[in-house]
Amino acid sequence: MIDFSQNPDLILAIQEHAQRDLPRESCGLIQVHKGRMVYVPCGNAAEGLGHFEIAHMEMQEAEDRGEVLAIVHSHPYASPEPSDADRVGCELSGLLWVIVNAPVGHFLQIEPSGWEAPLIGRQFHHGVLDCFTLIKDWYLRERGIELPDFEREDDWWNKGQDLYKDNFAKAGFHQVPAEDMQPGDVILMHHNAHVMNHGAVYLGDGMILHHLSGRLSSRDLYGPYFQKITEKIVRHGVPDAH
Repeated sequence: MIDFSQNPDLILAIQEHAQRDLPRESCGLIQVHKGRMVYVPCGNAAEGLGHFEIAHMEMQEAEDRGEVLAIVHSHPYASPEPSDADRVGCELSGLLWVIVNAPVGHFLQIEPSGWEAPLIGRQFHHGVLDCFTLIKDWYLRERGIELPDFEREDDWWNKGQDLYKDNFAKAGFHQVPAEDMQPGDVILMHHNAHVMNHGAVYLGDGMILHHLSGRLSSRDLYGPYFQKITEKIVRHGVPDAH
């Protein structure tokens, strides 16, 4: 953890940046430069409000200048308490994270601790904790299978992309008949879209595990609505020979 009481100029720079970037989330890095800790403000490359993304080029340039100690971002008009997406991002980065509330200026720090998002009840954050992330996590925890990740931008299904169609075979899945559905199969659906943009794991006994935007991940009945919007049932592994 960083002792900000010994580095008041550092936290002041972070708070001022967060204030300037309202109502968007600010983001930046704390790194060692010429033997001193400095705050490096970065541009937020994410679309819309409510999340942040440091461009790969900015991260690379910072790493070329010196050791990166922490990733910093703000929570505009909200508590600095980390979201599930923050905790996942912290674990993936392997770095300390500093979160500051703007405009109040309260802040806290979190560091990697082995935290994992629960399968049921996790918050939604597209690209970090979404329906595909839930499928990946279920397969790793329940089947010991690590699925590849795929880069996906916000609202990709309305931008001419068809990521589930293009990638389910690359992830080791093949289509099976709906009447042959088994626990562990993945149900691909089109939810308020013209292409498949939602996936769920079939748990058996008519139940699915899935994560819709704006909701917590949940275990739900595979009822009439989900059956209506289903396009494919896919299964991981080599297809049976007939």
